[in-house]
Amino acid sequence: MPLGTLDRTPPPFFKQGPSALSRLVVCSALALFLMVADQRFDVMHPVRTVLATALYPLQWTVMQPVELVRRGGRYLTSLHAAQQGEALARAQLAVQAERSQQVELLMLENQRLRALLQMHDRVQTRSVGAQVLYDAADPYSRKVMIDQGLAHGIEAGSPVIDDQGVLGQVTRVYPLVSEVTLLVDRDQIIPVLNARTGARYVAFGQPGEKGDGLELRYTLSSADIDEGDLLVTSGVDGVYPAGLPVARVTRVERRVESSFNRILCEPLARIDGVLQVLVLSPVDAQLPPRPAEEATARARAARPAAGPGHPGGGQP
Repeated sequence: MPLGTLDRTPPPFFKQGPSALSRLVVCSALALFLMVADQRFDVMHPVRTVLATALYPLQWTVMQPVELVRRGGRYLTSLHAAQQGEALARAQLAVQAERSQQVELLMLENQRLRALLQMHDRVQTRSVGAQVLYDAADPYSRKVMIDQGLAHGIEAGSPVIDDQGVLGQVTRVYPLVSEVTLLVDRDQIIPVLNARTGARYVAFGQPGEKGDGLELRYTLSSADIDEGDLLVTSGVDGVYPAGLPVARVTRVERRVESSFNRILCEPLARIDGVLQVLVLSPVDAQLPPRPAEEATARARAARPAAGPGHPGGGQP
């Protein structure tokens, strides 16, 4: 049978239901109706609720790998941020600690400078402010170096004080720095006065392993001196101005076998850790010349210079 003679339409026996076009039209109309009804009357809300509830376990199961990946990324990000924050906080803490130490040091230095200014007002002599640079290299002596020298008018023998009392004496002067021997050095001697009784003594430097101090030697056992007495400069040596605080008596050992007591004192000045000091002019440099010396100086000034034609000038 030729192919052209075949009927391409299905036989009437197999035709069932509406055509595809009819179904498309009906479904489109139904969909449009449902959309309008849902928009107007929200009729599909229960259906969506039921479907969402039924599909939630499946959605949760499918989303778990994605959520694990997100949590892992957030954990790593937060860990890195926490490490960076900790490093930054440690750096800031170190800076703040350094600044805090500097502030405390500046406050301490300010207090000492104020006290030193008060001491400057009490001393009626010329003074020069100086800063302690370092301790001397000699381990068997107690000396420090200050940043003032010949160029600043410092003289050998000048007293050195801090805001608490007498610290020592200038022993060597260089062009820009000076060497100060502290009171507790074994070669230092200073005449002192008991502020309570008015008795005069001589204090010697007494370095020791338990602490440096002063000792009043050659003090008779009958001397009126007790622990806690304040010792000040007597001013009889021509170096230290009178009335400067020197030390306080800490121990009085009365010995029966000797005519002299052993008296130990603690210096009032900060022997260790002093930063700012005042260098005073020696007292003898401010005293007027002695009468004999003044008369001799006037005679020399009034005597004419010897020359030719003058007695003693070389002419016969």
